[in-house]
Amino acid sequence: MKTDYDIAVIGAGLLGCFTAKNLSKYNWKTAIFEKNADVCMEVSRANTAIIYPGYDPVPGTLKARLSVSASENFERLCSELGVRQSKTGSLMVSYGPWGDRIIGQKYRQGLENGVKGLSLISGAQTMALEPNIRHGVTGALYAPSTSTVNPWELGIAAAEVSAVSGTDIKLNAAVTSIQLIDGIYHISTGDQQCTARAIVNCGGLYSDKIIEMIETPCFKLNFSAADYLLLDDSVRGFVNHVIMHEPEEKGRGTTIVPTVNGNLMLGPSNVKLHSNTGFGTTEEGIRSVAERSRHLFPKMPLDMVIRSFASIRPSISLLDIGSDGSTHETGEHVRDLMIFESKTFRGFINLAGIKTPGLTCCDEIGRHVTEMLLDRLGSPGANPNFCSRRDMPPRFSDNSFEVQSGRASEDLAYGKIVCRCKKVTEGEIRDCIRRPVGATTVDGVKRRSGALMGRCQGGFCQQRIIEILADELGITASQVRKDSKSSIILGGR
Repeated sequence: MKTDYDIAVIGAGLLGCFTAKNLSKYNWKTAIFEKNADVCMEVSRANTAIIYPGYDPVPGTLKARLSVSASENFERLCSELGVRQSKTGSLMVSYGPWGDRIIGQKYRQGLENGVKGLSLISGAQTMALEPNIRHGVTGALYAPSTSTVNPWELGIAAAEVSAVSGTDIKLNAAVTSIQLIDGIYHISTGDQQCTARAIVNCGGLYSDKIIEMIETPCFKLNFSAADYLLLDDSVRGFVNHVIMHEPEEKGRGTTIVPTVNGNLMLGPSNVKLHSNTGFGTTEEGIRSVAERSRHLFPKMPLDMVIRSFASIRPSISLLDIGSDGSTHETGEHVRDLMIFESKTFRGFINLAGIKTPGLTCCDEIGRHVTEMLLDRLGSPGANPNFCSRRDMPPRFSDNSFEVQSGRASEDLAYGKIVCRCKKVTEGEIRDCIRRPVGATTVDGVKRRSGALMGRCQGGFCQQRIIEILADELGITASQVRKDSKSSIILGGR
């Protein structure tokens, strides 16, 4: 039976975009359905941005195998996609016997997983690498392969490669129902319907709700909030590596990340939630992040905080399903990557509540899912239109004065600074709107160009960005949204 699509991917977070990227290597007709106005708007939009080396997962698990492989291949991936990567290395530090025991365990686990370059270093060596860290450190696990990226850049790059290679990316298209009729999936997104031979559920915080449209889930999602603080890029060099602290006392350690933009990111907190809605910060979480960061780095310049933000993270507990359809929790929590095909519905593949190291493993997970579908659907042959490489979008401030002058003489828009803090030009903003998966909102411009991310947080440039968006999209300024249909900026005349 003829269908609109061979494969429908539900959810355009990092995992959905990278699944589509890998599927687009083959001659399948694929679509991504995303309920938000842009890609990477849920779990993918706020995380620690760390590419982990792979010493944390339990040996022998899928998570361990994919993490190590992903870490080793990440530089190549970033090169292919035109995405910036900062190879900082990481230090997991301890201040006593409990922490020393944990980092020793992580070291041995990393060796078993095949992580390269790991070493245990002394407190004195740690102080030499991080002069601003609190005195008394007893040792650290050094992982030179740890790096950081901008998660938005990575997800948007995968979406662009998918789109250029032929994937249909449907935004503002929330899936409301799924039915299997004569072996074909019928998908509704409100007033639109389509059909597909297979479905990949990358619904993230809503992955259980997607499954509920067709069967009873075998798991339950639990949620916690994670608060972060972002410091101005003038603090560049205060911390040199990704720092992870294993505390002696019971409680959460601290993670400090030098970002690819030169900022310092502090966090996360861990505040239990009862739902998956809302990305608001909490006073409790922000205070905890600030106190723990200052405890580890006594001179941490918290007066340089320019923004706080929060994410929601899922964890999974398994359910038993009774003969009458009732469910109860088994008490077992899933610590591996939960990627599985429905036992009842052929070609319905689920990525359930995947968090850390989802960013690290996103391309490897996409490849793994593609292999599952090749096994299920058979190979359709290579896609002759697949585009594996993407040029890095223009970043005017990274160029020499001579290159800047030449570019501005070719196009005057590159001679007009719109965002003073980050020195982002009008040309860059217009480019990020015109790209294959271009910005349609103010925050969409921020994620793609870096504008609005400086010390003033858009106080100077937002008005001009609204004007440029209205001009490029052919709408009025009052129709421009911050980040979703309901986020009105201009409400009056």
